[in-house]
Amino acid sequence: MPSEWDPLPFCIDHIIAQQHAGPTIESNLALSCFSCNTYKGPNIAGLDPESGLLTRLFHPRTDTWITHFDWMGPVLQGKSPIGRVTLQLLNINEPVRVEHRRLLMQDGVFPGRLTG
Repeated sequence: MPSEWDPLPFCIDHIIAQQHAGPTIESNLALSCFSCNTYKGPNIAGLDPESGLLTRLFHPRTDTWITHFDWMGPVLQGKSPIGRVTLQLLNINEPVRVEHRRLLMQDGVFPGRLTG
């Protein structure tokens, strides 16, 4: 979600939480929407809803977005265990968030240019 279209200000997130010895250095920090940051908390992994295996979260500095995610309209789909765990743990497809993306897509401003 581009920060200019999100209803709340973005924040700086520790990719690996400080309580897991994640340092406060540029390579361990990422801009995050408030919802994603809140749902993520200190988590660095979760259970893959398909396999039940403990799987790490998507790492925005080292993982390639297109490998793990794909859009199906306003719903983000997980293409890998990492993608599925990240979507589930961050509650990316919460109905209010999906509707917000749908309206932005209708206006032609989302998803825009995706990189990764």
